[in-house]
Amino acid sequence: MSARRAPTVIDSFNYAFEGIIHVLRTQRNMRIHLAIGVVVIVLALVVNVTKFELIALLISITFVLIAEMLNSAVEGAVDIATTSFDPMAKLAKDIAAGAVLIAAMNAIAVGYLVFANKVANRSADVLDRLRNAPAELTVVALVLTVIAVIGTKAWTGRGTPLRGGLPSGHAAVAFAGWIAATYVAGNGHRFLVSSIALIMAALVAQTRVESGIHSFVEVTYGALLGSLATLIVFQVFT
Repeated sequence: MSARRAPTVIDSFNYAFEGIIHVLRTQRNMRIHLAIGVVVIVLALVVNVTKFELIALLISITFVLIAEMLNSAVEGAVDIATTSFDPMAKLAKDIAAGAVLIAAMNAIAVGYLVFANKVANRSADVLDRLRNAPAELTVVALVLTVIAVIGTKAWTGRGTPLRGGLPSGHAAVAFAGWIAATYVAGNGHRFLVSSIALIMAALVAQTRVESGIHSFVEVTYGALLGSLATLIVFQVFT
């Protein structure tokens, strides 16, 4: 009986790529992390980060992707090894998931330290332009959004005033809070406050979609409606 042929270098690369492709196909979180990583790199190039800042971002993104792949590998190995519920198997999965969480928190911290000053200055300029822009433009945008919402809701005939349908009230309120917090916060902490408020609003919208109460389109309409309504209030009364 002949000995099994040792894998060549090409085989090793093929196995590695197959593993990456499998995780991307089967793990939604891996796709999300990769998409966020691509957006961060593009944003880094747009705002002209330094070489060392780019290195820190690349290391943090790679760290998250590796942690997610190891988490998937641990889950697969545990599922094969156990056929019934085992507290130790659950603990192993929890530890692997905790590693991904730590990597993601580190990436968020690095991203904030890199982009805080650069994006804060640009976002402040954008907000100043919005505040000084003719209020009529915002009114027109708000009216068109409301007309689109009413028309779509009448066409679909789905949902109730407090549950389901178009738009999502929870998303509208959450994104209205984001705009309000951004305007109220002082210039020194505006970027941090706005970022936290935006993340919380996005989480609210995500929970409505994942719970099956609203679709992505419905929460998007709600987010636009809440944001525009709050924007016009601040333009008119500030």
